[in-house]
This record gives sequence, structure tokens and C-alpha cells, in this order.
Amino acid sequence: MKILLYTLFVSLLLTACERPQPAGAASNEKIVRQYFDLFNRHDWSAMAAMYTDTANFKDPSLGSGVVKQTRQQTIDKYTQLNEAFPDVHDEIVALYPSGERHIVVEFVSTGTAPDGSAFTLPICTIFTLEGGLIAGDYTYYDNFGEQP
Repeated sequence: MKILLYTLFVSLLLTACERPQPAGAASNEKIVRQYFDLFNRHDWSAMAAMYTDTANFKDPSLGSGVVKQTRQQTIDKYTQLNEAFPDVHDEIVALYPSGERHIVVEFVSTGTAPDGSAFTLPICTIFTLEGGLIAGDYTYYDNFGEQP
């Protein structure tokens, strides 16, 4: 009986120490991983379809404030990026679920320009998800930092 109680106590203690993830965290992580897979395949149309019709963006390349972008504008932006860096690739470093609607992604973007110049850029993006779609994409990076 003591062993049974001890086993039950230890089991409860171990499960109590686990930090439960919000209900949407697992699906948000799946969505974000799919997003990066599409990015790395340069499938801009499919990637843009993961956004709401008009999503909020905060990105140094778009200016200093929040900018609303349509899916077509997203396709155009990444098509231009792909033209400048044909081998652009993002590698996820870590995912940090934050509540039921947000996930923070730390990743490193790399690529090579047609002139042979390469870049390595650490980036952090906060995605806001609504109904399985990306409604907000707040991206932070220092494009004046160290280059390889």
C-alpha cells in the first residue's frame, strides 16, 4: 500500500511540475512549422495563403510602424526577396508558445546574392494566429549588425 501511495504521489508531483501548454499552442506550432517549410521551398503563394486576407505586419523592411498587407503584397515582397537572394533559407532555432493566439519564433535567415555576397541574419518574429491563419507578423532584426 505504501508503494502504491508513493508511486501515486511521485506521479502527481511530476505531472504538477509540467507547465501545461495553452490549447492552441500545439496547432500554432504546427502552423508555424508549415509556414517555414513553405518559405524554404519558396512557395510564396501557399505561404501567403496562410495569412488572413489582410494581416498586420511590423517589419523594418516595411517602415517603422504596423502595416497592413494583403496576401498578394506578401507574395510580391517575398518574390522580390527571392530575386535578391535566390537561395534564401530560414532555420528555426526555437519556438516559444505564448498564450492561445501567439507564438514567438527565433530563427536565422541566410542567403547569397547574385554577386556572391552572403548574409546571416538572426531574426525574431511574433506571430498572431486567428482561426488557423496568421493575422499578425511582427518581425525584429538588426540588418546593420555583423555580417559573415
